[in-house]
Amino acid sequence: MNGPPGAGKSMLASRLPSILPPLDPRELLEVSMVLSVAGHLADGELTDRRPFRAPHHSASMAALVGGGLQAKPGEISLAHHGVLFLDELPEFQAQALDALRQPMETGEVLISRANHRAVYPAKFQLVAAMNPCRCGKATEPGYACRTRPNERCMAGYQAKISGPMLDRIDITIEVPALTAADLILPAAPEGSAEVAGRVAAARARQSARYAALGLPGGTTNARCPAALLDDVARPDASGLALLRSAADAMRLTARGYHRVLKVARTLADLDGEEQLGRIHLAEALSYRSRIDQAAQAA
Repeated sequence: MNGPPGAGKSMLASRLPSILPPLDPRELLEVSMVLSVAGHLADGELTDRRPFRAPHHSASMAALVGGGLQAKPGEISLAHHGVLFLDELPEFQAQALDALRQPMETGEVLISRANHRAVYPAKFQLVAAMNPCRCGKATEPGYACRTRPNERCMAGYQAKISGPMLDRIDITIEVPALTAADLILPAAPEGSAEVAGRVAAARARQSARYAALGLPGGTTNARCPAALLDDVARPDASGLALLRSAADAMRLTARGYHRVLKVARTLADLDGEEQLGRIHLAEALSYRSRIDQAAQAA
């Protein structure tokens, strides 16, 4: 999420667990085991709420991925089956951010020390927020950065995030600043409970789909093997034509191509559609185009 200070990025991220389905028994056991190893399971208390971890941007690489003398699990493992929220993303150490790339792909992290070697699960949903530039107001109409032009200020700030890291982010959205008029508008007709119902229905479709293909229960589109994408995320004729032209124009990597298909498949599941249509691919590509723009600026 990219937007000026006070736009509500952190608030939106903290509300995300409220629309996610509760942990199933297998996930609950895995989360509890990680918490127990880390020494965070107080009095044996268990909960079916998905973890939400929000480390400060001063966190070290060992704090994020795990380590120390006893090779303890880090924030990415404590967020297993939950959400890892990185606020002020460019302010994190570049080395620490790049250390997240491999766990984001494999869903686990290997920690090796002189006397310890441990593999911890790390299937987390990464959510990040950042200001458009260091001053935070480069996108506001009429604002001029004091040090350099707004475009250069934004590009320099976003360059702190490496291209390979950006390539692993599926969705980038702009969060505009709120005005006083926005705050006095009536509440939206659809609340978290209604959204959570749609998410649960989409998760149920995915679980049934992959169970029929012989994958473990609870498998989601995000964890779908690339070899199965042609079977579960084949677009219709118009969607395939759009994807081909967009892949050339946007110079999608193989990873980016597969991630667009997975996002589109999820959008179709949320709509209750079995066929992947052009509208789903168009929306998934629109989220990807902002990522490519940020990578070119970097």
